[in-house]
Amino acid sequence: MHILKRFHSILSSLGINLLLVINIKYIFIFIRDYFEFKKLSHIDHIFPVLGEHKEKSSKIIKHYFNQDLLVASYIFKNSPKKHLDIGSRIDGFVSNVASFRKIEVIDIRKNNFQFNNIIFKKKDISKKIDKSLLNYCDSLSCLHTIEHLGLGRYGDKIDPEGHIKGFKNLVKILKKNGLFYVSFPISNVNKIYFNAERSFHPKEILKWSKKLELLRFDLIDDNDKIFLNADLNKIKKINYSCGIYIFKKK
Repeated sequence: MHILKRFHSILSSLGINLLLVINIKYIFIFIRDYFEFKKLSHIDHIFPVLGEHKEKSSKIIKHYFNQDLLVASYIFKNSPKKHLDIGSRIDGFVSNVASFRKIEVIDIRKNNFQFNNIIFKKKDISKKIDKSLLNYCDSLSCLHTIEHLGLGRYGDKIDPEGHIKGFKNLVKILKKNGLFYVSFPISNVNKIYFNAERSFHPKEILKWSKKLELLRFDLIDDNDKIFLNADLNKIKKINYSCGIYIFKKK
């Protein structure tokens, strides 16, 4: 099942909808319903959506729903003066936070927001940062982003150390005593799924900077079960889980 999900993710990045191919078997239900509806009313356009009758109403993108709500709740509770996000999901975490406060967003891709609570800047965080961003904010988030840096997926430069360089830049952006919320896929060994993403050993991040103190670790395991305030030393076998870390800058 895990291999199928990874294969689906890779095909999706290429613009190929594996689920549409798999769900073609439901085309006969679509045809039946089409003619039944056509007898009762007119139809302007045909737009088949196959297989959703078999899905759960609570279907979510793995990790993101739970992660985004959880970290947004931390931001709400801590109420920082200035919160900056780097590359997190716009229609998830960023929109959650923007519903109750202003949030600044940096991403390598272009965006055009029309919501006053979202302030956008286009930048590549893996490159040398502007002096204006040094010690810039007291609260910083980077959710399910750091694992992509250096793989070229989003137009960034190919660099095996891209995630390390980007992470060190994030530390520079954060003020002393500021809080840093970061998440990424975790597994028992470091892995690279070129050019989609990486997954890291849960303790790998602790090697990347001596300027951060780990305050909290939350785990979303392979089955999407949440373990709040988990112990990094007691994580059992994992293949593709999500680690959510809260650091304080020393």
